[in-house]
Amino acid sequence: MLLVAGFVFTYYTTWAILLPFFDASSPIHNYFPAREWAIRLPAFALVVGLSGIGFFIGSTIMKENRKKAQKAKLRAA
Repeated sequence: MLLVAGFVFTYYTTWAILLPFFDASSPIHNYFPAREWAIRLPAFALVVGLSGIGFFIGSTIMKENRKKAQKAKLRAA
C-alpha cells in the first residue's frame, strides 16, 4: 500500500507541478490527462470523502438519539 501511495504521489506531483515546465510538444504530455483534471479529480474526491464522513456522523447521531429515546420511553412506561 505504501508503494501505491508513493506512486500516486509521484505521478500527481509530476502531473500537476512539473508538467507545466515541459514544452507542449514534449512526448511526456502523452502520459498524463489534461491539467484541468489535476484539480477536478482531487476536488471530486474531497467532496465525496466529506460527504461520506458527514453521512457517517449524521447516521451515528441519529442512532444514538433513537437509543436515548427508546430508553426514555422504557423508563416512562
